[in-house]
Amino acid sequence: MSGVLIRLRGVTKVYGAGQTELMALKGIDLDINAGEFVAIMGPSGSGKSTAMNILGCLDTPSAGQYLFHGAHVEALSRDQRARLRRRYLGFVFQGFNLLARTSAQENVELPLLYRGESAAVRRAASAAALQSVGLGGWEHHTPAELSGGQQQRVAIARAIVTEPAVLLADEPTGNLDSQRSQEIMELLRGLNTDHGITVLMVTHEPDMAAYAHRMVHFVDGRIDRDAPNPHPTMATAAAPAMSVTAGRS
Repeated sequence: MSGVLIRLRGVTKVYGAGQTELMALKGIDLDINAGEFVAIMGPSGSGKSTAMNILGCLDTPSAGQYLFHGAHVEALSRDQRARLRRRYLGFVFQGFNLLARTSAQENVELPLLYRGESAAVRRAASAAALQSVGLGGWEHHTPAELSGGQQQRVAIARAIVTEPAVLLADEPTGNLDSQRSQEIMELLRGLNTDHGITVLMVTHEPDMAAYAHRMVHFVDGRIDRDAPNPHPTMATAAAPAMSVTAGRS
């Protein structure tokens, strides 16, 4: 661990106004250290997804402070938040969110395309990222030609191709069977333990949350419980070696 990377202080989020007003977050205080693996849990409507959207710079708080590397994110413009996302954050979603008629390689290249990297850099980095998640040789397959577990591996490769400081995973195993879920969790744990990527994961599944160092439980827009996990689940088999070549720009 190397100190506080993310800090929320008094963060609220309100949707609507008047009789339709909904306070999704009710004064959240949360510190996340660099290199942590944190599972964010809670029932539907508890505020965990709203908190994740704010942490991922996909939404802004109605009030309160969000500091990332000491910078006040809540004060940034939309363009500045977009640059922060491109430089420091990677995203993995339950539904994979891959482009259907596009190869695995092209899907993984997308974040680098948005950053203006050359075709040669994109190809090399995407090939390395796919190799790192065990999909070397599958570069030219489309999502329709891949299993659910393979599609999620492509999504993880896309998320790590820019070497993010933080990986935000929203129900990353929600569409997978138990064996594929375990494989994906071991990949995430390897990114965290071997490469120091901070992992923030929303999950409803206690057995998936058990891989994390720490569990944060949301209830009714507040943090109900925040506790370390003294015995994180350990890998049952070696995960593919992680090696990503694209640097931040």
